[in-house]
Formats: sequence, structure tokens, C-alpha cells
Amino acid sequence: MSTRRLTVAQALISFLSRQYTERDGHKQRLINATWGIFGHGNVAGIGQALVESASEMRYLQGRNEQAMVHAAVGYARQSNRLSAHAVTTSIGPGATNLVTGAALATINRLPVLLLPGDTFATRPADPVLQQLELPSAGDITVNDALRPVSTYFDRVTRPEALIPAALAAMRVLSDPAETGAVTLALPQDVQVEAYDWPEEFFSERVWRVRRQAPDPDELAEAVRLVREARRPLLVAGGGVHHSAAEDVLATFAEATGIPVAATQAGKGSLPYDHPCEVGGIGHTGTATANELARTADLLIGVGTRWSDFSTASGTLFSNPDVHFLNLNVTGFDAHKLAADPLVADARTALQLLAAGLVGHRVAPAYATEYTEDKERWEYRVAAAFTADEDLVRPTQAQVLGALDTLVTGEDIVINAAGSLPGDLHKLWRARSRDQYHVEYGYSCMGYEIPAAIGVQLAAPGRPVWALVGDGTYLMNPTEIVTAVQERLPFKVVILQNHGYASIGGLSETVGAERFGTAYRFRAPDGTYTGAPLPVDLAANAASLGMRVIRAKTVRDLREALAEARAADVPTCVYVETETADTVSGVPPAQAWWDVPVAETATRPSAVKAREQYDRHVAARRRQL
Repeated sequence: MSTRRLTVAQALISFLSRQYTERDGHKQRLINATWGIFGHGNVAGIGQALVESASEMRYLQGRNEQAMVHAAVGYARQSNRLSAHAVTTSIGPGATNLVTGAALATINRLPVLLLPGDTFATRPADPVLQQLELPSAGDITVNDALRPVSTYFDRVTRPEALIPAALAAMRVLSDPAETGAVTLALPQDVQVEAYDWPEEFFSERVWRVRRQAPDPDELAEAVRLVREARRPLLVAGGGVHHSAAEDVLATFAEATGIPVAATQAGKGSLPYDHPCEVGGIGHTGTATANELARTADLLIGVGTRWSDFSTASGTLFSNPDVHFLNLNVTGFDAHKLAADPLVADARTALQLLAAGLVGHRVAPAYATEYTEDKERWEYRVAAAFTADEDLVRPTQAQVLGALDTLVTGEDIVINAAGSLPGDLHKLWRARSRDQYHVEYGYSCMGYEIPAAIGVQLAAPGRPVWALVGDGTYLMNPTEIVTAVQERLPFKVVILQNHGYASIGGLSETVGAERFGTAYRFRAPDGTYTGAPLPVDLAANAASLGMRVIRAKTVRDLREALAEARAADVPTCVYVETETADTVSGVPPAQAWWDVPVAETATRPSAVKAREQYDRHVAARRRQL
């Protein structure tokens, strides 16, 4: 048997460069690039290997380990999970900085390969720099913090152990039911150790992404449930996008007349102007979708994990005869809410379900009802978007309205945290299957800018927008430097409202009176009052290399957005909006969300909030 003598790091990079996925006859690289920040834990191993393999593996230089994972996740989502990036870090803080990004990837079922350096396997000195010492366990390192947030974890303590570990990692990354963050911890001494590798290890390998068909009995039961339902509602989750099932969903909805609501991850499964599309569902959803959910006798969940935002913390589905049918590639999600499961690929299951429902349609009166309700909601959207051209400090919704008039289905809009996800879920008019990219599984502040970089890498030539509030921008702006370095012409829109608008509003509703949510000077009595802090985020973005356009009025804003869209360099549009403690004009929440309120309190605001909380809790229902 022929062999090749390489270090572990060299062998791993060579192996990764020859891994592919294939679905529906389309083949692509599984690991298309490696992000890295180097330190003593990986510079001599993975770093040296990437230098030698520059023609085979693209290297991307990051500035923050968490942000590198976010960028890789953005790339994977835009690539329909068929292609991914690797991320390498040093040991110690470099490795533990991966944890937040790994959790986000796994919660959202998005593939990313993590290659953190690890402490010496041979323990030549004990402890070494950045080693965690536990008197009760000598084999634990800080990388073990990645175990609960990884769908697969292995520590490669011998060269020959890389072969099964690498193959297992590729299997999980390419598995639509198991994918997420995959971690291969690499002790720094093992990375540089040479080994005679069998040539077969470096052969091109194709991982076929299966389209699992449903069990015939489960399919027959699903057909029966849909045929017997009088008020069915389909809820599209992120699995619709991952499966590339949008066209099949549109055909299914048109044939049956069943209305389609969407979770945050599923928005855009149908374009906003499709006759059966009724908007977002749950706490941040539309009045149309939520009223249909309250009266539905059958909820058809397609590719959704049914988070508390989507179910309004168990209070939304109030029809006493409601039943659930879940189409999902994982049995874990398919059985949620005591549903009848249809465990299968979303596109395959929808095609077969449609074949069993030929000739079946909802009653005309039901279709008329949701169509008219949707028209009424659109008037509310238009009202929230409308603004006088000379208006200074527009609302957040009016900023979205200005962007809405500019974009086409080619644009991609990215957001993750703050009050923007709620406004976007309610109001945004998604024009294409991948225009709406809101990460709300982990809702991680600081995701937007690095994710936009990953999306731009996956979709070169398309306008990519990162929408960020001041709170999110302050969390993680450093990857702007990476975008400048890589000449990626993405766009950042900074909405400056001088505080945490989302949590400020929530704080008020739970009796905490917006405490600690505004960016103000501290007064002698301990309160934060007076003028906003003299912080200039536009100047900060410019200092990191971005071209910055400041907009004062709505007219300025429209011109700035158009200029940014046409730019061929990273460009930022900065706009001062209504402050965080003012009313935005967006329709209020159409459904509840459970945030526990103090059971005892001395301040009247908290006492009142608890009374309201108890009323909502009484409406919660466990689906059994």
C-alpha cells in the first residue's frame, strides 16, 4: 500500500481539500476555505500546512474567533448547507472564544468545522501556557467547553486517530439531520508530528446529501389529516430553505389553497406577494398569521423546531381541537407538540403529500378570509414605512421602508438581535427565497457584520446588507477590517438610537422601567440621564476602513442607500433614529412571549406587570 509522509496538520488540510457534497446531481467543495487567527497552539501546525496548501485551500484572516465562526455560518446558510468553512484557532482564549459561535451554528443546524489548538498530548511540561488545571481530571482542557455545543467532538491525540475522526466529521457536517458545529481539537504537538498516511485517505470523496423519503404509513396519515382539516395552516421553517423546497411549497400552496406562515428562519419560503403567504408567525408575527393560528384545527410544521417565539410560549394555538403534523428531517423535531410525524426531507415530503391531495382545496370562504386579512395588514405595513422626505431622526420602521423601496430579489438582508428582528419579521417584504437572513435561533448580538462577510463570499456580485443597531455594532465590528482586506463590497446600515431599544421595551413591560438600557451619562444619584454619550460610530467604521455616508433626513437616507448599493467597496450608511425610549410606530406584538416577572415587588410598575403576566400564563396550553 502506497503512503505519503506528512504531518497531521498537513494531512488534514490535504484531506479537507478533497471532500465534496452532492445533492440532486450538483457537486461542490464541502470545506471551501479556512478562517484562522494564529498563536502558539496552531501557527506551527495548521498555519504551516495552510502555507504549503495555499493553492488547494483558501485562507481567510479573521480578527475575532467568535466572528470567524459567524462568518462561516453565514457562508454555510447562503450555500444551503452544502458547502462550509473551517475555523482554526490557538489554544486557550482563542479556543474558548469559539463557544458562542459554535452554539449558534448547532442551534441553527448549520455546518462549521472548528479546529482549535489544544494543549500538549505528550505533557512535556505540566502545566503549559494557557492550560486548564483540574485536580480531579488530567485529560480535560478548555476545549471540552465545546462538547455541549458541538454535534460531533473529538480530540486527536495520535496521528493515526485523525483518519476515523476526519471521516466522522465529514459525515456529520454533510448529514441534514445531524449537522451543526463539528470540533476536532488538535494538540499542538500532535499537529506537527509526521506519519505515513495511506494514499486512499487523500482520494476525492463525495458525501451525498440524501433526500429522505417518508414512511408510507406516516404519509398516508398525513394525507388523511390534511383532507379532514377545515382550517389548516402551514408553518414554514428554516428546513424549507435548507431543502431548497421553496418552489415545491409554492406549488403545494397553490394547489391546496392552504395559507403559509413563516418562522424567522423560514421567512421568504414564499415571496411576500404570493396569494397564500400570510407573514410571520408568533410573538413577532403578523396579525393575519397569528389569528389563523389561533383558530387553526391543523398546524402543518415544515422544517421548524417550534421555538417559543413561534408558539407564543405555548399560548398561540387555542383551538381546542387543534392537531399538529410535522414534516421534518429529524425525528426529534417531528415529534414536538405531540404531533403526527412525517420524518423526511422537506421537498420530498411536500411533493408526495401534494400527490396524495390531488383535487383537495380549502373552502373558498377560508381563502377569502385570509386574503382580506392580509390586505388589511399590508395597509399597516405601508403606514409604518411611510415618512416625510424632510423628516430628521426617522423611526426604525421608516429606515426599513426606505430600504424596501430600493432592493430587488437580488439583495440579501442580514440581522440577528435587538428590536430589528421583530420589525423585520412583521414588516419586511421578502422578494426572493434567500433575501431574508435573520438569525433568531441564538439571536446573537454581533452576528450581522461577520455573517454578511460570509454571505458575500458565497454570493459574490449580490448586494449584501448588514442591518445593525448601535448595541450590536459595539459588540463586534472588527471584521469590517476583514471585508476591507478581502475587498468585499458589503453594506452596513447603522441605526443609532443611543441604547438597547429591544430590551428597553421589554424592561418596561416587566416592571424594570428601562433600567440600564440607554446610553447616557451616570448622574450623582446613580441614574443614567441627560444627553446621549458622545460616541461616533460612523467615525469608528471609517477608522476601520469603510466608506461611510451619513444621512440626516429621509431624503438623505434614500440617496445614501442607493449610493451604498452601487458601491464596489465596503460601505456604511449611518442614520440617527428615534431614541431607544420612544415609540417606533411599528404594530405592537400580536402574540405573547414568556419572560417571568417578579412575583413580589414594591414598585407599582412591577406589581402591574406581574398581574398581566399571570393572566397570560393562564392561557398557556401544553399540546398533548
